[in-house]
Amino acid sequence: MARPMLDRPLVLEAPDRVADGAGGFAQVWAVRGTLWAALDVRTGREVAGEGLRLGRAGYRVTVRAAPQGAPSRPIPGQRLRDGARFFHILSVTESDAGRGYLTLWAEEEVVA
Repeated sequence: MARPMLDRPLVLEAPDRVADGAGGFAQVWAVRGTLWAALDVRTGREVAGEGLRLGRAGYRVTVRAAPQGAPSRPIPGQRLRDGARFFHILSVTESDAGRGYLTLWAEEEVVA
């Protein structure tokens, strides 16, 4: 099997909680690093939101593997950023591209 073409830099971000100054917390996204990836669209659909339309697209993202527990290894609940686009990571599996790669199943949501 041919090696995947990792030609797209994506910023890995993890959710973090910070005090909001009023006794509560706000969620912010902390940068964990940049991963070079192959991005393949899988599915797409339109869903109804409150007074607006949303488009959702599923993606298969291939990245180089990192050891379990390493900050550079993506996990569900994190996201990948490409400029103003966000890909929310739903699951992470070993890649069928061979040893040394991970497959991330992600979803992008766009307001239409």
